[in-house]
Amino acid sequence: MNKVSILPHGGKLVNNLITAKDLVGIKTFDVSRDIRTEVENIAQGVFSPLDGFLNEDDLQQVLREGRLTDGTAWTIPIVFDVNDHTARNLKDLGDVVLTCEGESFGIIHVKDIYRFDKVHFSTSVYGTTDRNHPGVNKVLTMKDILVSGKTEIFAVQDRLGMRQFRMSPLETRNEIIRRKWNTVVGFQTRNVPHIAHEMVQKAALNIYDGLFINPLIGKKKRGDFTDEMIVRSYDLLIRNYYPQEKVLFATLHTEMRYAGPREAIHHAIMRKNFGCTHFIVGRDHAGVGEYYPPYAAHDVFKNYPDLGIEPVFFPSFYYCRKCLAYANAKTCPHGHEFREELSGTMIRKMVNTGEIPDKHLMRPEVSQLIISSDDPFVKE
Repeated sequence: MNKVSILPHGGKLVNNLITAKDLVGIKTFDVSRDIRTEVENIAQGVFSPLDGFLNEDDLQQVLREGRLTDGTAWTIPIVFDVNDHTARNLKDLGDVVLTCEGESFGIIHVKDIYRFDKVHFSTSVYGTTDRNHPGVNKVLTMKDILVSGKTEIFAVQDRLGMRQFRMSPLETRNEIIRRKWNTVVGFQTRNVPHIAHEMVQKAALNIYDGLFINPLIGKKKRGDFTDEMIVRSYDLLIRNYYPQEKVLFATLHTEMRYAGPREAIHHAIMRKNFGCTHFIVGRDHAGVGEYYPPYAAHDVFKNYPDLGIEPVFFPSFYYCRKCLAYANAKTCPHGHEFREELSGTMIRKMVNTGEIPDKHLMRPEVSQLIISSDDPFVKE
């Protein structure tokens, strides 16, 4: 029998899906949709080897070293924050049924309840305590107490709307086996696709058996493209411009942290769990503003030789008006006066002013989709 050529992070794919138990007499606790999604990510193995929210020892080790207490690479804390009143109620309960919008969907086996230092958290993960950083702003507004414990689920949110393309690591691994891919390169994005993205993806397809396009669907900062726009534009692009048998498209439902190099490692780990053997890392990966050097996300991989998934580094691509092609500093000898830089920020500015990107910047079908939308950007 064929198998995926790369093991999940930590060696075993977490699969904490259980049948619904007799819940009579067990206390319940209602959580937000965002927390429910993270519980599902844990239980379905997206965050393998985590089988629950981080305990205090693991959190401190992640903040200090970017690793769990057993030495496994892990850079982004996966935590569940509650207020003092909730913490007092949860302290002696043990098992708690989790509900969301009136539906019971899982259980947390409460193991540890502890306070944490938000400033230390922010400095360690984001390298700053500046509230203008969206990740820092979220941390500083979190509740004061964290709850740890193994999580299990018995109901997954329906695949409707933005979740129609959602796949679990078990499903993507089975699909990779079905397609007989030995090498799979993953591509993370939080933007609609432009031609430079397409060039990077297709350049990788020249080397690897399959391409896994995995846009992040979840909370983003104001001004980013909406989830709907990202999904619809990629679906349109893939159907019209990609060999269908060589591309696997699935959405990843979690939040953007904008943690730069630390988040680049986290993104690679998640794609490793999905079955990718390689992972594309571009310029300013998971960055925001000017908080991180342009290639900090490349350099950080030197600290994780044991990661188990190979990073594929690409420089910044631009359109050269003299070459009449996309190029980079390694392949193009012409000066800056011939270069047309392309970025998500640039595309957003063009859309905001009603300007339609030229065909050499964005596929016309994608441009038309965005321009015709009344609300392509996140407002809050």
